[in-house]
Amino acid sequence: MKPPVFLAALVLCSSSLPAADYQSPYKVDFTFKEEELISDLLKGPRADWKDQASVPFRDWYDPGNQRRWTHWGPAAKHFNPPAGLATKSPEWSRQRVIATGLRFAGYSYQHHHIPDWEPPADWPKDEKQTTPVSKGLDCSNFTAFVYNLALGIKPTGDVQDQAMMTEAAGPGAGRTIPVQRIEVPENYEDFAKTLLTGDLLFVKSNKGEVSHVVLWVGKIGKSPDGLPLILDSTGTGAKDSNGNEIPSGVQLRPFKRGFWYASKASHALRIIPEGK
Repeated sequence: MKPPVFLAALVLCSSSLPAADYQSPYKVDFTFKEEELISDLLKGPRADWKDQASVPFRDWYDPGNQRRWTHWGPAAKHFNPPAGLATKSPEWSRQRVIATGLRFAGYSYQHHHIPDWEPPADWPKDEKQTTPVSKGLDCSNFTAFVYNLALGIKPTGDVQDQAMMTEAAGPGAGRTIPVQRIEVPENYEDFAKTLLTGDLLFVKSNKGEVSHVVLWVGKIGKSPDGLPLILDSTGTGAKDSNGNEIPSGVQLRPFKRGFWYASKASHALRIIPEGK
């Protein structure tokens, strides 16, 4: 029997943001049941958005922190690994990463460390921010927070530092895990053969420096035209398979031949090993 697709449930229960008019043609077909994959993200302490930061929620908007935090807000806490992680398969971990990321689908592109940081009007502004201030994350803080919340693995949130990782903190505090560098293939067709679900794919700017990172969705991603999918937070638009503009922020996006993600791909990092 084919496992259920539960992308819609992930999106609806993840965000307190108003539902967008945009309807994505993309979905993720998980091979694990929802309660097996992310039950602790739907209820319990791990589901509490007020528990995202390294400081208590009551201190998030303390005026005394404005100069220290500026627009970035508080740092993310380091989550413990989920219960039973050591007994789970690598494929479960990979799919949990994507399921966790999809809980923030629709969040805006913001230079924040945690997704639910929403600074008040009198808080210092980000001079580079072109979209209205709201809850959200930028590309590398998104990937860092997703791995942290999903598995208790906490990469750095700086995109260029993240791209150079050889190890990451976790699972949980006081431990580290090796990170494997994966060179990207020369041919577009080979990306799907080379990368695994949950891999971090880094993308260069026109200046040749790493400036962006995405989560590779892999074989569980489904698109009308068969294109591979990535999950990321970006401030720039792209067209979906229906020719509609994909909103900025956290969204599933197509990995198109010749498009920026493919043409400027730098390398990938694999945090979840292929096997035990």
